Amino acid sequence: MRYAITMENNMVFQHFGKCPSFLLVNMENGEIVSKEVLSSGGSGHGALATLLAQANVDTLICGGIGQGARDALAQNNIQVIAGANGNVDVIIDALKAGTLKDDPSGSCNHHHEEGHTCGDHSEGGCHH
Repeated sequence: MRYAITMENNMVFQHFGKCPSFLLVNMENGEIVSKEVLSSGGSGHGALATLLAQANVDTLICGGIGQGARDALAQNNIQVIAGANGNVDVIIDALKAGTLKDDPSGSCNHHHEEGHTCGDHSEGGCHH
């Protein structure tokens, strides 16, 4: 199973569509086989689903994500676990333990206007 975690400075990046890089984690039988960093190359929402599909990602782990991005990922057979936050190593531990679950409230259900980011998802949702 191949996971992609939105990442910046070893922390879960909170806005999928503006994610600078992904930590790709390959797991087999609950153990990490390999890890590597994949740069988004400044790609936007739509291109990121294709980028992850080309990287053979099975599941995306992120902070906030909009429904359009969820739909694009689903079209590429990529599952989503949203609402994650904190250090990526803690997220990997939760993943290995089987305790990491999708939080639909981690979705951004609005259009981003200039000056608004999804940088604060401490409560699991976007805050203006």
